[in-house]
Amino acid sequence: MKEELLKDASRIIEDPNILINMVSRRAKQLKQGHKPLIESLEKLEPEDIAMREIIEHKIDYQLYEEEEAGN
Repeated sequence: MKEELLKDASRIIEDPNILINMVSRRAKQLKQGHKPLIESLEKLEPEDIAMREIIEHKIDYQLYEEEEAGN
């Protein structure tokens, strides 16, 4: 994993737990054959591709909020 990409991605997603989950889930998808959402001339590991996708705002997240009790 490239340190520079990790620093840049952590500026966009400040919560390290969310960042780790996003990178690991997206890297798993890439390893299963999903196409990257970015183009790169260099050979990148799936985790680095996932971080580049975050940095370039190609993927995002939404927090799940539970409904109030009784609804």
